[in-house]
Amino acid sequence: MSELSVPCFQETVQSLIDMHEHPAVLIDRAYRIVAANRAYRTTYGIKSEQLIGRYCYEVSHHRDTPCHLHGEDCPHQQVFARSEVQRVVHTHFDGKGRPEYVGIKGHPVVLPDGETYLGESIQRLAPPEAMNCEEMRMVGRSRPLLHAIDQLSQAAASPAPVLLAGESGVGKELAARYLHDHGLRRSGPFVAIDCATLPENLFESEMFGHEPGAFTGCVGRKTGLFEDARNGTLLLDEIGEIPLAMQAKLLRVLETGTFRRVGGHETLHTDIRLVAATNRDLKNAVATGQFREDLYYRIACITIALPSLRERRADIPLLVEALLARINAANGRHARLSEAAWARLMQHDFPGNVRELRNILQRAVALCHGQVIEATDLGLEETAIDIDALAAPNWEGLEREQLEALAERYHGKRRAMADALGVSERTLYRRLRRHGFATSGEDMSRLSKRSSNRP
Repeated sequence: MSELSVPCFQETVQSLIDMHEHPAVLIDRAYRIVAANRAYRTTYGIKSEQLIGRYCYEVSHHRDTPCHLHGEDCPHQQVFARSEVQRVVHTHFDGKGRPEYVGIKGHPVVLPDGETYLGESIQRLAPPEAMNCEEMRMVGRSRPLLHAIDQLSQAAASPAPVLLAGESGVGKELAARYLHDHGLRRSGPFVAIDCATLPENLFESEMFGHEPGAFTGCVGRKTGLFEDARNGTLLLDEIGEIPLAMQAKLLRVLETGTFRRVGGHETLHTDIRLVAATNRDLKNAVATGQFREDLYYRIACITIALPSLRERRADIPLLVEALLARINAANGRHARLSEAAWARLMQHDFPGNVRELRNILQRAVALCHGQVIEATDLGLEETAIDIDALAAPNWEGLEREQLEALAERYHGKRRAMADALGVSERTLYRRLRRHGFATSGEDMSRLSKRSSNRP
């Protein structure tokens, strides 16, 4: 009999984990919860007698199988296999069923009974309301998105400049707001400027402000963005579009920490958290002389790459659900996607990312007849290869030809294939074996080449 079943020993274990300020839980090898502190019970809205013996993934993930089978990193695997501490980011559901991002630190706990358990401490990274933003770009559970959230959470605690890199429409401004809302300057203002829309002749005036009479037509004093963002965060979106001459002026302010308004004599001091964003390859721009190297190293102290929607296809169903709910509410509709519309949507590459997805759905809701959105309502062209089920919620009907198309797209990389489908590598492995594919890394590579050479 395990000592955990002895009342006095269980009370000792309980008192130890109750010392944790954040939710903490003790889990056995079979994923069963054996002890949970008050913060954990409060977070997930479950009484102790209803919690002990339940599976951890059932309580926090609302799933009936372990999270690693759904493509997420799982501390349980690492701790029991290697007795190593592991830190991951997950999507959990609170006591009201609302999703939230949490950081989990899993570590091995060896009790006097000789048994090893998984000890998990859980820290909220983004509350439910942060995942219900207007643009909905942070909705999802895919590994690439959770990795980005983890990086943003760690960077938020530092005052160092951050460079957000990613394609247009991935949510760089939303990521910048996340840094602000979780940083030391959260009580200050958040100010954003799209540098691509800033005329060169107005650059200094917009950035640093101006005094009355500084130039023709100037009748009053104007504060610049560096003043407006004082004690807060300044986002310079599309910083790669700033002309070289203006880059030198920006660099001087960042290096000296001082500036003057146009036409002014008073020296002012900057007091901001700088976040820059770009959809360009700034390293290549530096190499070609289009961007100053010294400015690059000033703004890119911490660089975070935000994933495209193609890289996190598993999040598309969640994004569609969230976006449709908002669009329907705004239009008094109850529109939903037909199976054919789902198939067409899931095979689209989304060069415009989440912004494009939102626009597609807005158009479809406006143009569809009745409450069902058909494939033709989406306004998307059909692709040459039918890979309807690549990332759809139900992909059990995938046949050999479709798997070959998937291997071709991801060059035989099982991890990327599984992420695209929103399933675990183990599930994909079983499907490949069922259709007679060789599943070693080398053979998968040959399969991809063979698929790409088909007539």
